[in-house]
Amino acid sequence: MNPPLAAVVLCAGKGTRMKSEKAKVLHPLLGRPLAYYPITRAFESGCQQVVAVVGHQGEQVKATLAKAFEGQALAFSTQEQQRGTGDAVAAARGALTGFSGAVLILYGDVPLLTAELLTKLVAAFRAGKGPLAMVTCRPANPHGYGRVLRGHGHRVEGIVEQKDATPEQRLISEINAGLYVADAKFLWGALETLTPQNAQGELYLTDIVAKAAAVGEVAVVEADAREVEGVNDLVELAERTELMRARINVRHMKAGVSIVHPASTFIDEGVEIGPDTTVHPNVCISGECEIGSGVTIGQGSVLTHSTVGDGTEVKPYSVLEEAVVGPRCHVGPYARLRPGTVLDEGVHIGNFVETKKTRLKKGSKANHLAYLGDAEIGAGCNIGAGTITCNYDGVNKHQTVLGDGVFVGSDTQLVAPVKIGDGAFIAAGSTITENVPANALGLSRVPQQVKEGWAERRRKVLEGMKKKG
Repeated sequence: MNPPLAAVVLCAGKGTRMKSEKAKVLHPLLGRPLAYYPITRAFESGCQQVVAVVGHQGEQVKATLAKAFEGQALAFSTQEQQRGTGDAVAAARGALTGFSGAVLILYGDVPLLTAELLTKLVAAFRAGKGPLAMVTCRPANPHGYGRVLRGHGHRVEGIVEQKDATPEQRLISEINAGLYVADAKFLWGALETLTPQNAQGELYLTDIVAKAAAVGEVAVVEADAREVEGVNDLVELAERTELMRARINVRHMKAGVSIVHPASTFIDEGVEIGPDTTVHPNVCISGECEIGSGVTIGQGSVLTHSTVGDGTEVKPYSVLEEAVVGPRCHVGPYARLRPGTVLDEGVHIGNFVETKKTRLKKGSKANHLAYLGDAEIGAGCNIGAGTITCNYDGVNKHQTVLGDGVFVGSDTQLVAPVKIGDGAFIAAGSTITENVPANALGLSRVPQQVKEGWAERRRKVLEGMKKKG
């Protein structure tokens, strides 16, 4: 039986090269803070507990990550002073008091890690003959990275940082990716013996590699250099975002989703999309979205924290935010579904229709130019063009309730609070301020007048005024 596994994720750095007041690990990548990704990968690879070590803007970092991982075994420790990566890992010891197993060490600014790589690393550690396993890679340009020093039998003997390396050592192409699994007892003991005898005057975490090599063999897993690249500035953030975006899109396409133009399609990690769904160009699907099977998402549409049922068509340039759309609905083009919108099966929301905190039951339609806010609309209703629910009196919001089968004529104002009974008709151009009973006609109009010859007489008056002027 394998010993327990925990993880320490370093999230304490300021990230001065980001040129931002925001802590580096909070910068968003496809809708998630940078640190979300390595923490998620740690849980996916089998860690029972994860400790995020915070420092710069520690309270904001903790609040953001605690919300993102609510209900999961994420704890926090604080690195009080920026004394190097060795000191940062040591700061997590208190949060892992009593833990006896293996500790995975990751960085909060390395978002492209995969659970597969970390699983390989853990497996190499468990199969190895020493207290530590590490990840290395061979980038096209190793400048700036710590080089892996190997000795007799090609065994790893240690790491030398770029600033401390000799000219000969700088020619080494294999670099340290900074990812480790270490036996907890060995790790805490090795960290206690670190000294700042280096060009940076810091406690280097990399020094534990030589200490591990002195008591056993260091296991190595070599990775694709792109997978272990960090983020140091906003240019690199954009580059990592592009790789993540492409990776997510490929995963969906392999699962049966048709993405017409992957290069212009942005889908957050965690979004679920069923097979036989088609996503057209320039679509953005972010947050906790769940898209069913056989759905069409039209060009330029933006979906955030929304659910879309099987067979629904979201036509171009529609915006859905915290909306629940049932199966076989038609939405858009140019529709806006705001938070609290619920569409039951077969509902039609057409062009330039806006909804907010409104439910439309099965088969109801609002096809043109309407605003429906704080409303409960029954099944089989027809909402005419230009209809609005007047839900705000300047102080409070009020609800409009329509029964089943209600027909609302064009250019109607429903002044809430108001209830319209089943099967009622509302005449076009009406302002409804009182309840309308079932199967009744609601009508509010000034009687029409027709004045014969008025237009001709008016034109003559205007022509006379024009001549005098």
